[in-house]
Amino acid sequence: MYDWIIIGGGIQGCTLAVSLIKSGKVSADNLMIIDPYEEPISQWKRNTERIEMKFLRSPSVHHLDLAPFSLQKFARKANFSQSFYGYYKRPSLSLFHEHCDSIFREIDLKRSWHIGRVSNLERKANGWWIKTEENSWFNTKNVAIASGFTEALNYPTWSKEVKEIHPHLICHIFEKEVPETFDGNKPLVIVGAGITAAHLSIKLSKKHEQVVLITRHPFRVHDFDSDPGWLGPKKMNSFSKIKDYNIRRRTITIARYRGSFPKELSLELSRLIQKNKLKVIKGEIERCSNYDESSLQLNLKNSVEKIETSQILLATGFESNMEYLTWLQPVIKNEKLLCSKCGFPIVSKNLEWGENLYVVGALAELEVGPTARNISGARTAAHKIVSSL
Repeated sequence: MYDWIIIGGGIQGCTLAVSLIKSGKVSADNLMIIDPYEEPISQWKRNTERIEMKFLRSPSVHHLDLAPFSLQKFARKANFSQSFYGYYKRPSLSLFHEHCDSIFREIDLKRSWHIGRVSNLERKANGWWIKTEENSWFNTKNVAIASGFTEALNYPTWSKEVKEIHPHLICHIFEKEVPETFDGNKPLVIVGAGITAAHLSIKLSKKHEQVVLITRHPFRVHDFDSDPGWLGPKKMNSFSKIKDYNIRRRTITIARYRGSFPKELSLELSRLIQKNKLKVIKGEIERCSNYDESSLQLNLKNSVEKIETSQILLATGFESNMEYLTWLQPVIKNEKLLCSKCGFPIVSKNLEWGENLYVVGALAELEVGPTARNISGARTAAHKIVSSL
């Protein structure tokens, strides 16, 4: 029997694992992380490296270790060049990944790692039992659900028919396999409005002659994905006093700067536009028309302009729907777990959803607030859980 099993080995799950082990609440031998990938934070690494992110959006004090200045100390020790960017000392992606790997080695996280996908979760007299799709069963006292929605890729309605018939014409940038080369005779179209679309446009504009970014709104420039006040009591005190979880959900939605990115990306995009390396079209796609195996046409709402292309890359994010976590639905029903109208968990202040059942990440956002899904939110969630033990 394990003391802890964490379902999901991304940023959220690994931050909790590091916190539990380093605080002495559990040993690596008595903790298991169940994740479908071979190594910790694999999906995060693949996605950020694919879009060639140079620097994280978050400051240097947001990382997976316990000590606030651990990342800065690591950078000095390892003699990293160009380690940080700007006033908030945002770390380079390579530095951040090296730091993560060093922490995982330090606590020997490999010993806790189990490759698999959870298919069932049941509470019995002797604790929680977890079943994987490979038909393995594991018994544990405590469970933390760190599953997110990063495999629930968001395909706009207009894209679904073409994707089904000619899947090679439309790809979400975070699919497992994405083409590396494109037809140079027609524009390469990127669809999206946020930080992923910005990074992708910068990357591909430097490699291809004709790149078009279709975005629904003008560039939204913000240092972070929400006001820094949400990191502490300035805004969280009033949020925690809200009793109506529908109002909490609305507050989170309003607080997040969706479809935004930092100033340096906006400046780089502007430079590429001036050099005619990138064309930006502000509009909403209504439908695909005149498509065959090698090309398609995009029609925009309230516009006569038609865009011919042989390849569309979607940077349209992820769906955020609890029903995507199909294995979790019977657990909610059988254990009578509380959910808000939006379907997300209603949990205690220490993120306990049911007896010895905890949540972090997106599933904890009605308690952690607008930052729940990012690195600072992972740190907050881990602290809430560990300090309550």
